[in-house]
Amino acid sequence: MDMNAAYALEVRRHCPNAQIVYDLFHVLAKYGREVIDRGRIDEANRLRADRPARRLIKGSRWLLLRNAENIERPQDRVRLSELLQANRALLKVYLLKDDLKALWSYRHAGYARRFWLQWYRRASHSRVKPLQRFAHRLKAYLHGILSHCRWPLGTNLVEGINNRIKVIKRMAYGFRDDDYFFLKIRAAFPGDR
Repeated sequence: MDMNAAYALEVRRHCPNAQIVYDLFHVLAKYGREVIDRGRIDEANRLRADRPARRLIKGSRWLLLRNAENIERPQDRVRLSELLQANRALLKVYLLKDDLKALWSYRHAGYARRFWLQWYRRASHSRVKPLQRFAHRLKAYLHGILSHCRWPLGTNLVEGINNRIKVIKRMAYGFRDDDYFFLKIRAAFPGDR
């Protein structure tokens, strides 16, 4: 599930025995907003006097958010490499993002906890304020992250379905007839019913 506290409260209220599993997608989205974006802005502000370096950092948001293996254009790979070589804070943020993703690959909670403690220690000692704040806040969600070891679930399928439904709704500029709207949704997802 999403890391929204309201969701967790509702699940605990209606399903007190359920185990909450936090989704990698939502944790990384939060990391992107709170660490990569904030860290990039802080570094750009720090480099106000150095216009070329500032411009490189300001235009690097999507490069830093993408996975290295998904960067196809050679010029983007070179740009990312130059950026990470030139800026130590962004290098830490980028590397710790990839390491955080690895936490979801564990299937044994003990190993995952050990990996988490190492990641947390590195993030806490990084001297990158947004990263330190994120790590401290994420600590409260550790139980739901470690639950992924036992129940390796993700919300990617549900998120994709929700996105497709939103597109159907936008294409129609709103449906006045609920029955027709649900028929359009069913037509978008043929298969066993």
